[in-house]
Amino acid sequence: MAEHVAFLRGINVGKRKASKEQLQVAFERLGFGDVSTFRASGNVLFEAGSGRPKPEEIEAELVSELGFQVTVFLRSAKQVAAVAALEPFSRAQLSASRGKLQVSFLMRRPAKTVRAKALELATTDDRLVLDGSELYWLPKGGTQDSGLDSKALERLLGTFTMRTKGTVELIAERLSG
Repeated sequence: MAEHVAFLRGINVGKRKASKEQLQVAFERLGFGDVSTFRASGNVLFEAGSGRPKPEEIEAELVSELGFQVTVFLRSAKQVAAVAALEPFSRAQLSASRGKLQVSFLMRRPAKTVRAKALELATTDDRLVLDGSELYWLPKGGTQDSGLDSKALERLLGTFTMRTKGTVELIAERLSG
């Protein structure tokens, strides 16, 4: 059973196309087993065996296979389950929103001062919660209609990749068997 997830940034967006088969081949060449993908947005589930997966090795293999740079955000099955289980917003806040709860995977947990600056970007229309190395965003409506300054967030927090929390919950279910 898969024990890790690689969340890939910018897959199947614009000219950055990658098939399920290409992703599987790249991960299998690295010696990973039980490789599968979830949806076409760059979610690869895999088993690393006794080794510890390294993002930089996966990124190098993806460049070789796909011909373009891909940033990899690794999480264990346990970490994905914790993200899926967390309820960062109240039921009232969720009910008041027409948007979908988003989860951004960060490279690392931001320092306390950076966290504070990032959370200052939140508004009543765009609520933010930071928990470890994940940023939870509840937009009032669609993400494209939001006034949230995502470029400012990225300058503060570093590169990240985003999924709906619903997608993360489905991946967690799949990982748990």
